[in-house]
Amino acid sequence: MDSRTGTPVVGMVGGGQLARMTHQAAIALGQSLHVLAVSPDDPAALVAPSVTLGKHTDLDALRAFAKSCDVLTFDHEHVPGEHLRVLADEGVKVHPGPGALLHAQDKLVMRTKLAELGLPVPPFAPVAEVADALRFGGEHGWPCVLKAIRGGYDGKGVWMLNTPSSAERVIPELLAAGTPLMVEQCVPMRRELAALVARSPFGQGGAWPVVETVQREGICVEVLAPAPDLSEESAHAAQELALRVADELGVVGVLAVELFETADGVVVNELAMRPHNSGHWTIEGSRTSQFEQHVRAVLDYPLGVTDTVAPVVVMANVLGAPDLPGMTVDERLHHLYARFPDAHVHLYGKAERPGRKVGHVTVLGTDLAEVRRRAGLAAHWLSHAEWPDGYDIHGADIHGGR
Repeated sequence: MDSRTGTPVVGMVGGGQLARMTHQAAIALGQSLHVLAVSPDDPAALVAPSVTLGKHTDLDALRAFAKSCDVLTFDHEHVPGEHLRVLADEGVKVHPGPGALLHAQDKLVMRTKLAELGLPVPPFAPVAEVADALRFGGEHGWPCVLKAIRGGYDGKGVWMLNTPSSAERVIPELLAAGTPLMVEQCVPMRRELAALVARSPFGQGGAWPVVETVQREGICVEVLAPAPDLSEESAHAAQELALRVADELGVVGVLAVELFETADGVVVNELAMRPHNSGHWTIEGSRTSQFEQHVRAVLDYPLGVTDTVAPVVVMANVLGAPDLPGMTVDERLHHLYARFPDAHVHLYGKAERPGRKVGHVTVLGTDLAEVRRRAGLAAHWLSHAEWPDGYDIHGADIHGGR
């Protein structure tokens, strides 16, 4: 317990933007999130007063960090499972636990478990040699998708195998580098969805509206909440699927279930057991944000309501531009707020580089097309210091520019 506040101490392993935003939510609950960061320049380390420097791969660093906390949780899934099992055996509260987290760390374990539960996943197989992929492609058709079993994110660790020759070219090099691989059927999807839920140790669950995620080059650029043109029946089924996954795997905290929508229903793509990019819209768009809910869940507090506060919420990621703008971030913010004073900006304190997620913008409203337009313009402006629609920052009325 924190002797000053009388509240339990939540320790988050990892100092990225998820830890930064979790810290911001924890403040309202009397918390000062304790962060294990690699560098004092990590996004969370820049704002949280309680920071320990250490690597998530170092068991001694994890053990020492855990002694200052009442419960451990995560900003990412890259902590070695064997380290977490040691901590759990030593009595440390770890949420989500190593048995659950394994399913977000290992795609083959995840696919196998979900298939055993009868949940919708694409056909898949492990790849120990080229022949495994050739056999799979011959049975299920080309193209198929090759994935690194561990460590992939934001389009990394994924390769499209269009023909047998592409498999013969790509796989030997990856196996020689020690990359564990699996192959799965290329899903003929209509769009990508995400079902975000939370679960407490007590077993209470909560679900936010299902959202549509828009990807570009493997990176999420936009989230539409709720997912447009998704029937109430389909949305409810996706929420129930995600809640069942959380319950069956024993997840504690926030769980994001990334889904492919197909002509025959949804198929599970990935799992993330932490606050997730698809849930950033909840900070302003839901009565309880994913970050507050995650803190509540790992402390076993009753969960908050997840109703939206507006008919339409759009979150657009701010991605580093190909060329660093000459205009400062401060000036970009000035002009953004002059045009869109109701935009909600979150910058992560990260250096700008091409394609890097450095922040996000959330806009609320009633008309999807208009809210989406404004969120996209705002995010592009913050990235590039240019308005795609030709808006003149010098000739506009600062109170009325749209």
